[in-house]
Amino acid sequence: MLSLAVSADEPQTDARTFIPNPPKAKENFSPTQKCIEPVDIMRSNHGEFLKHHRDDTMHRGVRTIKYSLVACINCHVTKSADGNYPSIKKGSEHFCRSCHTYAAVSIDCFQCHASKPIEPFSR
Repeated sequence: MLSLAVSADEPQTDARTFIPNPPKAKENFSPTQKCIEPVDIMRSNHGEFLKHHRDDTMHRGVRTIKYSLVACINCHVTKSADGNYPSIKKGSEHFCRSCHTYAAVSIDCFQCHASKPIEPFSR
């Protein structure tokens, strides 16, 4: 029994173990900062930032870029080697899905929002 308890705390290096490796952002937010907030804060609080921004937009009519899901998608969702954007519905290549699959967290953002960057409008 003791050996089971000890081995349960050790990280698994089995080939079947999935560790998320989200694609890197297209550019840094500033010369000194990668994202709009430090990475550790974004990892733990991005859901709260997005919910607060959603509430400001939906209930108070306040529209800003900071903490905007569109801004996140435009920066973090990148094309794969074949030139296509990854699917939010399958695989783990999509920026959001890579960690949310690992954490077993379902996201409903993309029932309404686009899951790939908005391409510039051309005439």
